Amino acid sequence: MRFALDDQPVDYLDGDSIAVAVVRAGQHPQHGGALCLAGDCGNCSADVAGVPFTRTCLTPARPGLRVRRHPAVGGPPLRLDPPKNPVASPAQTSVQVHRRHVDIAVIGAGRSGTAAAASARAAGHDVMVLDSESGFEVVGVYPGPIVVVRTPEHMLHVHAHEVVIATGAADVHPVCEGNMLRGIVTWGAADILRERSVDLGRTVTVDLTELARFDGIDGQVTAVVFTDGRSTPCDTAIVTSATRAPRDLLARMVSDPGVSVVGPAAERYDLPPCPTDGIVCPCSKVTVGDLQMVWDKGFTHLELVKRAALCGTGTCQGGVCMPHLRAFVTEKSGAPAAPFTGRPASRQLTIAEAAADVFLDPFRRTALHDEHLKLGAQMDRFGGWWRPWNYGDFMREYWAVREGVSLGDVSTLGKMIVSGPDVVEALERLYPTTIADIRPGRSRYVLLLNERGHLIDDGMVCRESDDRFVLTFTSGGASFAEAWVRDWIETWGLNVRIMDRTISLGAINVTGPLAGELLRRVGVPESPKFLQHRHADVAGVACHIMRLSFTGEASFELHHPVAHSAELWQTLMLAGRDLNITPHGLQALFALRLEKGHVIVGMDTELDTTPRRINMDWAVKMDKPDFIGRTALARTADLPDHRRLFGLTMDGPAPTEGAPIYVGDRIVGHVASAFMSPTVGKAIMLGWQKHSPWVDTVTVDGRTAHVTDTPFYDPQGARARI
Repeated sequence: MRFALDDQPVDYLDGDSIAVAVVRAGQHPQHGGALCLAGDCGNCSADVAGVPFTRTCLTPARPGLRVRRHPAVGGPPLRLDPPKNPVASPAQTSVQVHRRHVDIAVIGAGRSGTAAAASARAAGHDVMVLDSESGFEVVGVYPGPIVVVRTPEHMLHVHAHEVVIATGAADVHPVCEGNMLRGIVTWGAADILRERSVDLGRTVTVDLTELARFDGIDGQVTAVVFTDGRSTPCDTAIVTSATRAPRDLLARMVSDPGVSVVGPAAERYDLPPCPTDGIVCPCSKVTVGDLQMVWDKGFTHLELVKRAALCGTGTCQGGVCMPHLRAFVTEKSGAPAAPFTGRPASRQLTIAEAAADVFLDPFRRTALHDEHLKLGAQMDRFGGWWRPWNYGDFMREYWAVREGVSLGDVSTLGKMIVSGPDVVEALERLYPTTIADIRPGRSRYVLLLNERGHLIDDGMVCRESDDRFVLTFTSGGASFAEAWVRDWIETWGLNVRIMDRTISLGAINVTGPLAGELLRRVGVPESPKFLQHRHADVAGVACHIMRLSFTGEASFELHHPVAHSAELWQTLMLAGRDLNITPHGLQALFALRLEKGHVIVGMDTELDTTPRRINMDWAVKMDKPDFIGRTALARTADLPDHRRLFGLTMDGPAPTEGAPIYVGDRIVGHVASAFMSPTVGKAIMLGWQKHSPWVDTVTVDGRTAHVTDTPFYDPQGARARI
């Protein structure tokens, strides 16, 4: 029988664990270090059947298993090919949670655990014994008490009146020069291997107190050097010690009157000698020198040494390094160092196991979610919302916008009403463009900057009266918009009232050359002109109609009470049936806006993008006395800036977004957005050049691309104003 270890076949015998089979094959379950084969160390941690950080010493070998050692040698391949279905949810395992109520739960089936279970049963209690060899791997003990257990089939939550921890004690691993060589085992591991008839070759047994170092060649132990200078050749070094380490990690997790510890897990053993050389923490490869370095920097408490050196924070959670770490701190401080607090989980869990029985969808759904599903939409997560990626044929959706009429769900946009005596002053300070000259019924595109002059969002400012405005923000920016606006207004002490209506208002974008005709059919005989807005009933639903254009065609956003979203959507779809009305998703929208050269904040921009870098100086009025970010922009205005976002065109298919941009053999930037435009007849892109002097011709995907002015489509904007 065989399984695959790093894609190479390994034979095993019935009853072998993966680790035993690997040792039998003359290899190491990981890459080196002493083996205990009892689950205490991380030296047998591997990826087994796709589950990382699995203890191979506790996992039975099975035919066809794929085992990959941690850490893998070399990095994973860089995948640039787009996925076949970019909106498909990742494959995931559904993990169930089973629950069990008992009088007493005993963790551990050794001598002390068996005795505790027998005594409890004799007293008439309902007892459950949890032991890893029986498939019950305890990962945490919580107040209650509750014991969380991983089994091969499911997660198990054991609710008990009492919990008895009888996990025993572990062999102490050697810490000295050469202790990460292959071929070093503890006394307990040697017994397991002999019982499984594994040939250990020449063996040497050495007590920790007599061990000086291990010698080796090509990562394999070849000799044990004793403290008296003797050197004994060997194939396997067996380490013994009178010192034991209590397996008390679970006990250190919880303080609960219903939890008790018995047997060796409750005993206190002498610490080993203070280490002077070698790897103290095999999981994080922390050396004695690392401990000394952080000690010399002033980290002189055990918890601080642990955190500063990362000793005890790896896979085994201190199972190997705890005794030596305590010995080091005790020696240096002159006072006994108590063990650090244990934190769940004692065993590494997959995300599916950790989240079992818990469902939280952090992505919100619009009121039109079910309408999208009825129309066959493939939903994707964007800006904190579930949104239609496409409805099965994004090019059909694209042409519906360019040649007919289409609906888009833009309910996810941030929507806010601001009003009050000081509202104009507040908005003048918030935005880098002028606000006071916006007339009621008109709107203006605005950028939102932080104190550094970096772009954090964009949107529209719509004026309804002298002291009342409606603000819109991007879907991703809506979540912080209220806090941002409110914090600044409170800081300035201005008399302004704020109402965030992102959730209470839905919004449908009616767009395309026939958008006006569709609105006429549903009760809007005269639609607003470009950048105008007004309130009107649309198909009997009170709407705030905003005329703008992100698609490049005539567009009317219908903001309305969310309770009427489905009704309004269905009415519009029915009224436009003979116009071949087609809804569009994000895939088509991203292509349409790219043809117009519109920037998407967070997709085409970076954390430190300024208006100058994306050629939007026109949206900043530096002659204003003040606005957020003005000081930073003024300070950097005369400084050279080597970064700029350009429009690019090239023949052939569009490259992968994120593809590097070359000038000669030097990478100067990357492609932020790309689309093969049927209207333009070329691949169009927005891409960064981050080194000057900027050039007009670059190489992308092995092909020549030319810097091109934006918009790529309808540069005069006539179609948006039609």
